[in-house]
Amino acid sequence: MSGIIDYVTSPEFIAYSAIVGVVFMALQISAAVMVYAERKVSAFMQQRNGPNRVGPQGLLQPIADIVKLFFKEELRPKAADAFLFSLAPIISVTTAFLAFAPVPFGAPTTFFGLLDEPMALMIADVNVAVLVIFAVASMGVYGIVLAGWASNSKYSLLGGLRSSAQMISYELAYGMSLATVVMMADTMSLKEIVGQQSGYWLGVIPKWYIFPQFLGFFVFACAGIAETNRAPFDFPEAEQELVAGYHTEYSSMRFAMFFMAEYINMVTVSAVAVNLFLGGWHGPFIPTEYGWIWFVIKLAFLLFCYLWLRWTLPRFRYDQLMSFGWKVLLPLATVNLLLTAAGILYFNV
Repeated sequence: MSGIIDYVTSPEFIAYSAIVGVVFMALQISAAVMVYAERKVSAFMQQRNGPNRVGPQGLLQPIADIVKLFFKEELRPKAADAFLFSLAPIISVTTAFLAFAPVPFGAPTTFFGLLDEPMALMIADVNVAVLVIFAVASMGVYGIVLAGWASNSKYSLLGGLRSSAQMISYELAYGMSLATVVMMADTMSLKEIVGQQSGYWLGVIPKWYIFPQFLGFFVFACAGIAETNRAPFDFPEAEQELVAGYHTEYSSMRFAMFFMAEYINMVTVSAVAVNLFLGGWHGPFIPTEYGWIWFVIKLAFLLFCYLWLRWTLPRFRYDQLMSFGWKVLLPLATVNLLLTAAGILYFNV
């Protein structure tokens, strides 16, 4: 018993608990921040004010939305499958949180000398992090498909079927774009991949994988947007023809869980892109121990690009979505993978 107490009160356990707590709260807060940012960015692009009533500059609008959703009535169609209807949003939000676990967001630190050994700023330091993220993120589609089927609604069912077809179409290109970086780094550990991107080529150009793998980054970005069901690939929702798609019949906190899962998945995809292609926490002017600042800056930029694309590009037709995935992205990803493999063999790197 004393051994358990000593472990629980040890600096290492306290530091790890703090990391888990910070990540968990940050992901929840990021969803609220992204809701506010999306409204403000769309308002700016459409030359209007956006939220400006609740709090200064509408900053308290996300809190008002949360309170509203919390007190709204939980509705369920009479013919819906009660168990699966309730399980679907739980699967979506759980996989969203789990997918971020192996993502590092800063250099290992001793927390200003409180620890004897540096601790990685991540929840799960696994040496196959890329594979874990790919596997867990792929499970999220089951929540959407179950929501569409369990609702016993034609609109919801079509949204769920679209999501599964979209996932199959873009998962291959998504995986191949990840494989090119894994081949160059010769590791599946995100921490080691970020470590190999430190330093500069010719003393000026950062050793980020986006430069030799620009085509891979393009494929990853397109497939990542499709995997998170964001415009111009938002077919599972498609308000114009499916009302709200797979979550048409959801309300109150169940609807909020789907909403939260979508934004957390956006954060996860952007965070993985930062680590794989943009050097993670490495950057100029800031000491390595404060590298998490660079990570947050890069993450914020990619999330802004998400919003920028939504309010700039029109949504594709469904046949265009399928054609782009199978006839453009997949061939590009295959060619890029073969060229990367040939380059590694030829230059013996």
